[in-house]
Amino acid sequence: MASAVIQALIDKGLFDRLPATFSTFFFEQIKDWETLFPHERGYFERLFTLLDDLPPAEAGTLFAPLRAIEQRMGVNEKTWPRRAFTLDQVDFLNRNAHYAAWRGAIADIFGRIDPLLEEQVRREGRSRLVLVLSPPELPVGPDRLWTRLQGKRVALEGSIDPAKHLAPLFTAGETKPYDRWILQCGATIPPARGVVSFSFDGLAAYRRRLMTDVQRMVEREQLRGPRELGARLKQMKILAGEAEVGRDPVLAEFTRAVLLAGNGTLLLNNTFVEWATIQAVRRARPSLTAIAFGIRNKMKPFSSLLIYTDQDEANPIPSQMDTLGTYVDLEVFYQYIWQEFQKYAEYSSHTVYVYLALGMDELLYLAPPDFTLPTRVNAERLTGALGEWMSGAGGGQLRDQSVRRRAGTRENSRTL
Repeated sequence: MASAVIQALIDKGLFDRLPATFSTFFFEQIKDWETLFPHERGYFERLFTLLDDLPPAEAGTLFAPLRAIEQRMGVNEKTWPRRAFTLDQVDFLNRNAHYAAWRGAIADIFGRIDPLLEEQVRREGRSRLVLVLSPPELPVGPDRLWTRLQGKRVALEGSIDPAKHLAPLFTAGETKPYDRWILQCGATIPPARGVVSFSFDGLAAYRRRLMTDVQRMVEREQLRGPRELGARLKQMKILAGEAEVGRDPVLAEFTRAVLLAGNGTLLLNNTFVEWATIQAVRRARPSLTAIAFGIRNKMKPFSSLLIYTDQDEANPIPSQMDTLGTYVDLEVFYQYIWQEFQKYAEYSSHTVYVYLALGMDELLYLAPPDFTLPTRVNAERLTGALGEWMSGAGGGQLRDQSVRRRAGTRENSRTL
């Protein structure tokens, strides 16, 4: 059941006024309302409220190219029933000669809508923090870390104890649901009440069951293709007893989707952390995120379903830590993570990023101009500065006022 806002727009006939392919896709998305994060729900409410508020002439101009392409594609009541987005409709789009033009028209629509939605987000901007932790076993010094990022390096006096120095950042003040996240390989940062905590090791029972179930399904059942496989994978939900996140329907579905994405998240600890982070940013937009990588094992030579097979069971050779391979992977992941956050209006001018390698005497940070660190800090001074930033006492409020002033004359505008 969608929110009262969305339901009122449905009853008002908004979805019937929109082009069929556009409205049907989003109608399908909101059917899973109970497994959406608050950010996703808010996005849909803002999107469809904006579309409903558009004057008829503007709405007509915005959707005219898409309607014309739908007509050329052969979209009608028979080929495209409204309020149901099925695999047949996906195939219809993918095999249509006008598919590329259709995708271009959709991109153009959001190229005009998204800036308006993002401006609303910027006006409500607040301080955000991203912590990225690397394991102490990396075979290089800090001078060879974070080489793809253009930040400021700071000497670190003493050591950082994540449980002692970083965990308190997650318990300070009040927080909204799904607003503070810890994503890690093991247990570098202890979970806290009200904080979303994902651990690759903590999901071991669910991961093993998934690998077994997927392999059994593929070997014993006659699946007709990847789309049928995808439909079956959606049924493989986490059990409440397999991990704490299994008790929350939103996080349970998030976990299933992350582990069955087909990119190695079932097998590789750092791949899991990286991909889970990207999905958390995209879907939940947390204000405080800690990402703790570990050392991955060397990949063994084995066949079968690589992305769904437990390599320890497929190959009896003992696992070996791969510190050099981990270092190479992480240099790429550091950049990927920063780029992913920066894609979104919530983070682009509101976020402090701190990269820490545990056991090393240097850190890297990237931040807006109104956040600075001295050239040398200890753990207490670092976390104190980060706590002030998150509370709004570190310049965040001044920055937000500046953003609101720049928004100025556009505050009440919805012109496309």
